[in-house]
Amino acid sequence: MFGNIVYMSNSVAHISMAGLKVSSNLMNMHVIFEDHNKKILGEIEDVSPELLKVHFLGEIVGDRFLGGVIRKPNLDSQIRLITSEEMKLLTGVAGPENMLLGMSPLYNGLPIYANVNDLFSNHMAIFGNTGSGKSWGVARLIQNLFASPNYIPYKANIFLFDAYGEYHNAFQDMNQINPNYHFKFYTTNVLQTAQYGGKGEILQIPLWLLSLDDIALLLNATSHSQLPILEKMLTLTKIFAETTDQALRYKNHLIAKAIMTILYTNQTATAKRNDIFSILATCSTNEFNLEAPVQGLGYVRKFRECFIIDKEGNFTESILVTEYISKFIDEELDKYEPQTVNAYTLNDMEKAFNFTLISEGLLHNEKLYNEAITLKVRLHSIVIGEYAKFFYYPHYVTVEQYLSNLVAYQGKKAQIINFNLEDIDDSMAKNIVKIFARMLFDFTKGLTKRATIPFHIFLEEAHRYVQEDQDKFLLGYNVFERIAKEGRKYGLILDLISQRPVDLSDTVMAQMGSFIIFKMTHPRDLEYITKMLPNISEEIVEKQKTLQPGTCVAFGRAFKIPMIIQMEKPNPVPESNNCDVYHEWGIIRNETPTPSPTSVASANPA
Repeated sequence: MFGNIVYMSNSVAHISMAGLKVSSNLMNMHVIFEDHNKKILGEIEDVSPELLKVHFLGEIVGDRFLGGVIRKPNLDSQIRLITSEEMKLLTGVAGPENMLLGMSPLYNGLPIYANVNDLFSNHMAIFGNTGSGKSWGVARLIQNLFASPNYIPYKANIFLFDAYGEYHNAFQDMNQINPNYHFKFYTTNVLQTAQYGGKGEILQIPLWLLSLDDIALLLNATSHSQLPILEKMLTLTKIFAETTDQALRYKNHLIAKAIMTILYTNQTATAKRNDIFSILATCSTNEFNLEAPVQGLGYVRKFRECFIIDKEGNFTESILVTEYISKFIDEELDKYEPQTVNAYTLNDMEKAFNFTLISEGLLHNEKLYNEAITLKVRLHSIVIGEYAKFFYYPHYVTVEQYLSNLVAYQGKKAQIINFNLEDIDDSMAKNIVKIFARMLFDFTKGLTKRATIPFHIFLEEAHRYVQEDQDKFLLGYNVFERIAKEGRKYGLILDLISQRPVDLSDTVMAQMGSFIIFKMTHPRDLEYITKMLPNISEEIVEKQKTLQPGTCVAFGRAFKIPMIIQMEKPNPVPESNNCDVYHEWGIIRNETPTPSPTSVASANPA
């Protein structure tokens, strides 16, 4: 069928086709250069009546394929199409450790398999334009994993962060595949819980599980000088949530020191009184509140009565109140740290923040106060806003208990946990995803036996979250970059789904192990992935530009060679179709229109 090698370069051979008849389309087909001691695999990348251009891919040695070519074929090698048995070395075969990905459109629907460990033990990127079949491909990929008759991934933990609420339909009935499989979903859309018969839950994150870094990102901190303010706030929040005698003594100590500091300022008596009363409105105890009794010599005053101002502009009971306050100041208590972690709310945190401003004297330090005021405003907007419900949790739990609750479903184990984030803005969605990412990273890193509880974080519209943020400037790291670089050894794997890879973090992109790319046409995205991915060639880029919907180019650690894969339509499908404008806009002539309470068209079409 093929002629001789005319000439070769390092990675390409040109084969004479003069006088030979070609009965089939050879583009992207695989050929073998065979001589007495080796078999070199190549892929046809250009066809003309006179020449074939074949790109070398690797060498077949016995029953193994080795990627890369060190030895070149001889000029007199026999050149032929790859056989079906040789093709199986590239496409894999059915087995307990392998899962079906799809079919080869080049080889009459030959099944293509991937080793589960190779595919899911490394970070993965799934790219494609809108309408390229990306969401369907993700759904089919996960459905195939759980559809294997020989392998039951019962202990899988797939956290799918769903930007548009698309995937619920694709996975809600997975227990019909196997009664041991369960799908669980959390949502930021209150209406969706009713839509699915109350099966879903409103997303709720225990506030006390947030770290200082989480709080800084949640409140949009922008400078290092804001971090000590937040650290103090967080410490006070935890202490104020304690009920021990030592914690109560510390609260009184802090309040007493703050009031004493105010008493010795150069403010007017009225200003001092206002600041002191602000402290008590923010944080009070039985010993420090406006109605607390203050014992004098033969008489008793209420605490607020000690701050009546006389004609000279002084407090009438300045000596009495100073003596009372001094009894609660114990400098040894400055070393006190919270002994336990207890449940607390956003309101508790706001009170602690306000007390931090007062107790640290920030109200009278213009520079620091300006740094703090934006945090104060942001915190208050969350406290009174619609997002407050996402940071309420009904009872105290540890991080281990919280994660266990997330994957628990009616007393059994859920393998896919879907977080629908469609009802919140991008900024809050990014914060929530980062909170979970940090929580999972710390949890997996802290396991006694490393990588024994794997988690996968699937991020739909990953370009919204995995960006070149200011986190590294503010915190010294970006959680997604840390996971990309270190997560694999702890069993925490990123799976990025995006239509705009150019917007993703370069560091994270460089750590992706496998790629499944559907049709992409934007020049910036194509240029970006060409530069960023060392194992992507110009040929792969050209292939994916002309792919049909649902067909992808797959390459990387899980694949012997770049493969064109046609994935089956998922069953059920995710809700990612375009709007059916034709049917939603109008009716067919002579049909009776159905009245709609939300319709803005009152007249029937002629």
